Formats: sequence, C-alpha cells, structure tokens
Amino acid sequence: MNLLFVAGARPNFVKIAPLMRAASRYSDIDAQLVHTGQHYDKAMSEAFFDDLDIPRPNVNLDVGSGSHAVQTAEVMKRFEQVVLGQPVDLVVVVGDVNSTLACALTAVKLGISVAHVEAGLRSFDRSMPEEINRMLTDRISDYCFTTEPSAEQNLLREGVEAHRIFAVGNVMVDSLLFFLEKSSTSDILARLGLPGHRHGYALLTLHRPVNVDNDGDLRRMLEALNELAASIPIVFPAHPRTRLQMEKNGVGLSSRIRVIEPLGYLDFMHLMHKARMVLTDSGGIQEETTVLGVPCLTLRESTERPITISTGTNRLVGSDPKEILAQARLILSGAVPQGSVPELWDGRAAERILAILHRKLLDRVVAANQDSDGSCCAMAVGK
Repeated sequence: MNLLFVAGARPNFVKIAPLMRAASRYSDIDAQLVHTGQHYDKAMSEAFFDDLDIPRPNVNLDVGSGSHAVQTAEVMKRFEQVVLGQPVDLVVVVGDVNSTLACALTAVKLGISVAHVEAGLRSFDRSMPEEINRMLTDRISDYCFTTEPSAEQNLLREGVEAHRIFAVGNVMVDSLLFFLEKSSTSDILARLGLPGHRHGYALLTLHRPVNVDNDGDLRRMLEALNELAASIPIVFPAHPRTRLQMEKNGVGLSSRIRVIEPLGYLDFMHLMHKARMVLTDSGGIQEETTVLGVPCLTLRESTERPITISTGTNRLVGSDPKEILAQARLILSGAVPQGSVPELWDGRAAERILAILHRKLLDRVVAANQDSDGSCCAMAVGK
C-alpha cells in the first residue's frame, strides 16, 4: 500500500507528524512524505521537522511563494510528476492551504484516491482563500476525516455521502498532547525574560490576509493592542508577511508589544501554554488553546472551528477595537472561560485514521484479486 502524505505550510507539519508515526506501525504501508515548499523560510518550515521528529521529506517540490493561482498551478505541475513516477494508492492531504487543494486535484484527475484530514470545517466566509480550498478538497476526496460534529453536518448538507465521512478526532491535538511534556523543557521564557506563570504576558499571532492586507483593519487592531499592552505586555512572533505589511504602512507598536521572529513548534507551544491569554487569527491555535485551557480571543468575524467557542475557551472578537479590549479586560479581571476538551480530542485521531485507511485499502486489494482470479491474497497486518 503506497501512500503519499502532503505537507506544504507550517500547520500541515503539525498534522502530518502523528499520521506518519501511525503509518509506520503498519508493515504493509509504504508512507512517503512530499513537502511542497509552500512555506520556504527555515523558521517557518524546516525547524518543524526537527521539533516534530518528522522524517526528512522524500520529495521537496520547492514551490515557494506566489499568487494563489501561480502557487496552486506550480504545486500541481510538480506534484503530477511525482505521482506519475511511482505507484501510488492514496494521497493524504491535511488542512486548507493551497497545497492541500492542488495535490488533491492532481491525484483525483489521475484516478488516485484522496483522503482529506480535517474535512468539513466551514467559516462560511468565501472571501477567505482557505474556505475555497476546504470546500473543493472535500468535494473530490474519497475519505473525509472530521474533527467535530459541525464538520460532519456541513459535509452532509453539501451532498457528501455519509459513507465518505469519518469522525476521528483532531490530529493537531495528537501532536499537542504527544509533545506537551517535551515542550515544557523549552527555555523560551528565560530567553525572552518572561515570567513562567499565566499572569505575565499575552501572546499574539496575526497573519490572515483579511487582517494584515487591509490597512484600516490592521491599524485598528494594533491600536487596540497598543492600548491593551498598557495593562499586560504582549509577545508577538510576527509572520514575515505581517511584518512586511506593518513596515509598508508605517504602523507603530507600543514598546510593550515585543515583536520576535517566528518560533519553532516546541518553543511556541510552551509560550502559548504559559500565556495569560492568546489573541490570534489562526485556526489551529483556537483548538490548541481549548485543549490547554488558555483563554483565546480570535481576531476574525467568523471561525470554521465553532466547537472551540461552544465547548472551549475561544471567543470571537473580530477587528473591533472596543470588543477586543472589552473581552481582554474581562480575562484580565479573572473572568476566564471554563472550557472543556471536545470528544475524541484524545491524542489518538491519527491511529483511527490509519486503521480506517488500512482496512479500506486492504478490502480494495482483496476485491481486486478476487475479481482477477477468484482468490484472496494475504497481506501483512499492522505491527
């Protein structure tokens, strides 16, 4: 059974790591990793392979940056040659980046099955490129693995057949729980001179185009954060494109907002775990803070992860300075949302996914052999 796992951007690596570990337990699965190179900066990409103990990619497409059309097209062109050059039974894609859609579309057009991990998530905001990637990838995938009940409901409403949908949990959480103890040895707090308790600082991430490419919204949010920084210092690992937009537009920051380079996975996890609150426009961070019990304020008008609000510690505040400050001050006053961990977010999602794929592919091989000569072939089962 020849499986290709695709990773292209920073969040993909976190999701791929437990899947590669789970695949390695099967003696009859040959799992190869394709890195599209969508994130090409070392701090945004290669360091994650070290932190997450991911084997070096079998293939690196080295696509780099570009417009959505250019990047998607380049991934498709280069990934097609990879698929045509070897036997492939299944392509596994994760998340919602351009690489996810490009590799899924390429595989399907070549008659190869696709599994989409983290399927069915919807923000219902089609101005987000990720929303388009999610919707299209789900429509063409043979296996849709979901993290929360709303995802299954979305897929069914959109006409995806029930037999293609599998509720398995959250591979992002698999990595979080697997590496949580290891992350506690990080010295990031000492390196930054931060106190090691939850009263010392807030953590900020900001990278979505809808936020950083809109000069007015970016300025309004940062003005609110400047005001918040008077009450609590803010640590801001700045995405390269966010830093570029701030410099381009001359956005000034309070001296109490500390802008640092992007961090590796373990350093960032420890920084997040010890924060008083997290302000973010990231999807995955909404999930991670829910599991860690850290209050999260999402700087967006909608979220594709509603369970982090209904069950977890997340609150939507958009880009309205008044709402950002009001919710942040509630947290500082001690009004911390008491969330709980959603069902199946137990660190075993990847195991469930690989068990399902192994069974499905084995059934397919057996059926093919029965069709060809009326006999069954025996294959090795998982170690």
